[in-house]
Amino acid sequence: MSLSSLHEQLRALRLGHFSQALQQQQEQPDTYTDMSFEERLGLLATHEILCRDNTKVKRLTRQAKLRFDARPSGIDYRSGRGLKKEKIAVLLSGQYLHYNQNIIITGATGCGKTHLASALATQASEQHHSARYYRLGELLDELHVGHADGSYRQQLNISEAKTAYP
Repeated sequence: MSLSSLHEQLRALRLGHFSQALQQQQEQPDTYTDMSFEERLGLLATHEILCRDNTKVKRLTRQAKLRFDARPSGIDYRSGRGLKKEKIAVLLSGQYLHYNQNIIITGATGCGKTHLASALATQASEQHHSARYYRLGELLDELHVGHADGSYRQQLNISEAKTAYP
């Protein structure tokens, strides 16, 4: 079997990252000569799994339609903001997602609600949960349209299904 047909078969099996890692191993044979077949195969499988995980996190983050690229490590806990590290830590753990609960963040203009919501949604995406950022008016409009066209119940069920899986 030729290498090109092997790479085609791997892509047909949707193992594109595996194929890329195999190509890399073939381009650097001296690096992998001391490894057993099982070790090399393990590296290829690990690479495929990591790439799929990264792709899933990127897709979930994109679907969340976040306003900012905010990270949990960037949350500002200065006393004037009124954030409690213990409560934020509980939210960042993602336990609320396992109970199909939502988060509503309120506060004065400019206090960092959007940044906090983006950081929480990013963390949820990294935990392989769906998230969606809505401004209140946008959410109410969408639910109102759902009431009018009969898709209201479906909208509620979809949002529950998105957060129900681990």
